[in-house]
Amino acid sequence: MLVFWEQRLAFLATPKTGTTAIEAALESLAAVSIQRPPLLKHTSVRRYRRFIGPYLEAASGQPFTVVALMREPRAWLGSWYRYRQREDILDAAKSTAAMSFDEFVRGYASDPQPDFAAVGSQARFLDAKGGSGVDRLFRYEEIETFIDFLEERLGCEIILPRLNVSPSAPLDLAPDTEDLLRKTMERDFTLYESLG
Repeated sequence: MLVFWEQRLAFLATPKTGTTAIEAALESLAAVSIQRPPLLKHTSVRRYRRFIGPYLEAASGQPFTVVALMREPRAWLGSWYRYRQREDILDAAKSTAAMSFDEFVRGYASDPQPDFAAVGSQARFLDAKGGSGVDRLFRYEEIETFIDFLEERLGCEIILPRLNVSPSAPLDLAPDTEDLLRKTMERDFTLYESLG
């Protein structure tokens, strides 16, 4: 999470949307940069609106614009699957090294979810039930639009480094698993498709 005090702007770090690169490029411009531990780095909009936002607005006397990125849901889940295939995953229960993407998606759709598939939901992260979500939500696949917004708001050119890239792996799904994914992530797909 990054907070830009003068610009009254807060960037929430949606997991698996290039946040490590964004934070590396913009940390020096931010008044507040929370990158560790992951629980704080990836502060959800609900936690922001409940705890951090009220403090910032009380201290500044002005509202902050809250922005974030959202990745296409199937691609987002694929990124988690690929990320957890790395050899340096210390917890074997979270590793996806010995399974297909189809098996991973079936695990994600199960209740309870196995450890390897317990990765949350972008819709839950970005949309506070009974409260307001983010003010500006951008598609990860159109990150140049987000960068244009930041360049205008922050008044500088932004060049993103390539960091924390997951290994490549096939993301094939059987048709019935694809249907299961659409049902399981319905809220995520609806939110993503609502973005212009």
